[in-house]
Formats: sequence, structure tokens, C-alpha cells
Amino acid sequence: MTETSRFIRYAHRVRRTRRTRYVLAAALTLTGLLFPAVSAVADSDVPAASAGPASAGAAAADGHIDPVDNRTDPAGWIADAEAQAAAAEAQASDDGQAPDDGQASDDGQVPDGAQAPDDAQAPDETGFPGTDDASDDAATFPEDAAVAPRVFKGRGFDTCQAPDLATMRAWRASSPYRAVGIYFGGRARACKTQRNLTNNWVQQTTAAGWSLLPIYVGSQSPCVRGSNKNPFRIDPQRATAQGTSEGADAAKAAGALGMKRGSALYLDMEAYDLRKASCANATLSFVRAWDRQVRARGYVPGFYSSADSGIAHMEKARRAGTSDLPGAIWYARWGVAPTLTAEPVLRPSAWASHSRIHQYTGAVTETHGGHKLSIDRDLIDAPVAKL
Repeated sequence: MTETSRFIRYAHRVRRTRRTRYVLAAALTLTGLLFPAVSAVADSDVPAASAGPASAGAAAADGHIDPVDNRTDPAGWIADAEAQAAAAEAQASDDGQAPDDGQASDDGQVPDGAQAPDDAQAPDETGFPGTDDASDDAATFPEDAAVAPRVFKGRGFDTCQAPDLATMRAWRASSPYRAVGIYFGGRARACKTQRNLTNNWVQQTTAAGWSLLPIYVGSQSPCVRGSNKNPFRIDPQRATAQGTSEGADAAKAAGALGMKRGSALYLDMEAYDLRKASCANATLSFVRAWDRQVRARGYVPGFYSSADSGIAHMEKARRAGTSDLPGAIWYARWGVAPTLTAEPVLRPSAWASHSRIHQYTGAVTETHGGHKLSIDRDLIDAPVAKL
């Protein structure tokens, strides 16, 4: 609505000239181009062959990403981010209810009528460079300040199987990414056998300049939408016990890979129906128990989910004053401009300081240095692994 209002005000300033009707027509036309109805959510843990929308176009050449199309040019994406930021500021004084932005999709599929993610590299609305910008920042995380987290700002990607070292070296040299998500544990991982993910791999990739985002895919919500996650649902009668046990397992697995206290560990909770009270309560009990165990062992608990389910749920709990919530959040909302400040379900003050990751595109193929990967793209200002 922001772009429309700007054009309407301009039309009034034209006074009584014949150009008024052309300005209004241009405003309506531009509105249709700049604001397509897009809202897609990723199941980032599922390989591209079985989940996620098809890429709108693979990387055109080695180290090259297709240019942005005419509907999502850089100026339009930045304007959209500005509009979202204004809406988020206005929301800060509302009654505390999370917006209803529609239903999250199952298994990363784009809902009917929605636009698939564009395979173009979006402009960085935050102004972050494409290089590693990591630092220790204990003051950012008061609940986790015993060991200072390491914060990374910039672009990253996640992929189901940790790539081999040759691929990591090639991508470090020629891609815009400096952080990578790794699925290091959890009974619901799609890629359970991580043939490359060893202590040595962690040491070498970190030494080469990569920042790591450890992802733990544990038990899933009782009302998880993805059928591939149904065998791993939380038992509502044992939600706290399961969260406690799996939180301890996450810390143990991270330690075995050489990740020190102060590392962030991200719990992956795929899209679920938070409107079902019993399901939502069990899910929150599990998450809080997992967080407590991870914190007790000196790690920073993070949380990944779709923006319209798990993230909206955590924000509602935060507004209610619930304790033992994640120290950082990673929200999946595909097909929109990457933003760390204008996610509709979050108030501007929520996880505002070095505590957000936006997964803005999923299941796209890129080639850098002669090595091809299917990835999800992420914009990051959040804690990562420490070695």
C-alpha cells in the first residue's frame, strides 16, 4: 500500500491537469507489479528432489546467478521492505495478537496461486557485505551471557547434506556466501547419514573462513503438516521429558563435533497448526524444555520454523511473558525480499539484536567453482558455532 499512497499524493499535486488520470493509472498498474501475492514456507530439511518448489531458473553459469526479473527489481524489493517495516512499527501498539498471514505450506510446496521463488540474488536490505563479519557479543544475549556467542552478519545457505571439502573450498572462493547450515543431529533429519560431517570437516571449513549454523531436527509438533515428519511427532504426554532428553542430545552431538560452549544450536520445527491448543501447548512445552537443557550446557538455543506457524507461536509466547524461549530465531518465508527487520509476524523489538535469520528462498540450484548444490538461501545476523 505504500507505493500506491505515494502515487495518489503525487496525483493531487498535479492539480487540475490532464496528466492526473495517467498518474493514477500508472499507480494502479505499478501496484499490481510490485505486490504479487506471495507467501511460501520451506521445509528446509527435505532434499530438493522430494520437497520444495522448483527453482525458477538454475545458476546460468559458474559463479553466476540469474538477474532479478522485472517484477522484483532491487528498487521494488527495497520499497517492499520499507512498507513492511512501517507496518511492523504500527503493529507495536496492537493488542498482542500475531497477524494471520495465511496457512503455511506442507513440505515446502508453494500454495496454489502463489508465485514460486525467483532464482535471483536479492539485494541486501540490511546492507550487509558478502564477507564474513563475525564477532563475540555476550551483551546481546543476557540469558546466554556465561559464554559469549559468536555473531555472523551476512549471507548464508543451508543444504540437506554437508558438502564435501572440495565443494566448500570452491564456494568459499567464488560464491557470495560465508555461512552454511549443517544438520548435525536429531531423529527427524531427512539426511540422517552425514558422510562428510565430521570433527575434521568442522575444523577445516571454519579455518577456511566459513561460519557454521548447526541445525538439530528433533521430534516434531503433534500437528506437523509435513507427512514425512509424522513418524517423529512429539508425544503430548511426554513433551517436557522429550524436550529435555533431546536438548541434552543436541549439546552432546555438538560437543562431539568440536563446537564449544557459546555456540548456537538451532532446533528445526517444521510447519504445524498452532490453532490447535493442545498441539500448540505440547509443542511449546517441548521447545522450552529443549531450550533449558541447551542453555544449561552453555549453548545458545535457536529455533527454526515457518514464519506463519512456529515463529508466530514463539512471538505470541514472548508477548505473553513466557520464559525459556529461544535466544535466536530463524524464520522461513519464501518469495519475498530478504529482511531482518520487517517480518510481519514479529514486532520490531522481538529478537531484534543479532538474533534473526531469514530463509527467503528454498530449493534453488547454484554452481560456483564448478560445484553444484541445491540450497536454501539465508540472510543472517545471529549467533553461529564457536570452535
